[in-house]
Amino acid sequence: MDTIADNLQGVKSRIRGACERAGREPRDIVLVAVSKTFPADDLRAARAAGQRVFGESYVQEAIGKIAALADLDLEWHFIGPVQSNKTREIAAHFDWVQSIERLKIAERLSAQRPAGRRPLDVLLQVNISGEATKSGVAPADLVPLARAVARLPNLRLRGLMAIPEPTEDMALAQARFESVRRLKESLCAEGLALDTLSMGMTGDLEAAIAAGATMVRVGTAIFGERRKH
Repeated sequence: MDTIADNLQGVKSRIRGACERAGREPRDIVLVAVSKTFPADDLRAARAAGQRVFGESYVQEAIGKIAALADLDLEWHFIGPVQSNKTREIAAHFDWVQSIERLKIAERLSAQRPAGRRPLDVLLQVNISGEATKSGVAPADLVPLARAVARLPNLRLRGLMAIPEPTEDMALAQARFESVRRLKESLCAEGLALDTLSMGMTGDLEAAIAAGATMVRVGTAIFGERRKH
């Protein structure tokens, strides 16, 4: 368990270094610990080391952990593909959904958000690399989707999320992240009040922060290699 605490400190050190090089403040970066496939005890250890925000992709697994850790003050982000038959459970249990790519899914989440809960914070996932196998809305279709999602009563559109095609070329990675930032800026120019750019993972968080990320999603560098689900 000490390893998780040590790993968290290492990731935070990387974030501080990236912010220093980019002339940014570390407090402006939210670290989402990607905890899918890891047991609740690992998350409890991370919380003891100061980590509060966790990202999950598998609904049933996540619900079990949310129940097991209900005594802790945690913020839960759903970061995987959202299936129509899972929207009710996601709307009921999560604080954020980072992976919206279709209006139908957003409408279901809005309609199924339990009464009395604050609006669900949501991000639109952009397919910035144009990969046929990658989830996300095409940049050309982003503006109409964003306008429609922003009008839904029980959601709060906060910004964009992206998972660019993996590359060892950090200059290319940063260029792709910068294109996501420009998309967010164009939506802000359309009158949408967006404040979040979720991009960057274990291998490329420095490039993402240099390009303007406000949220990075890190799993391997905190918990180790992902377990088989």
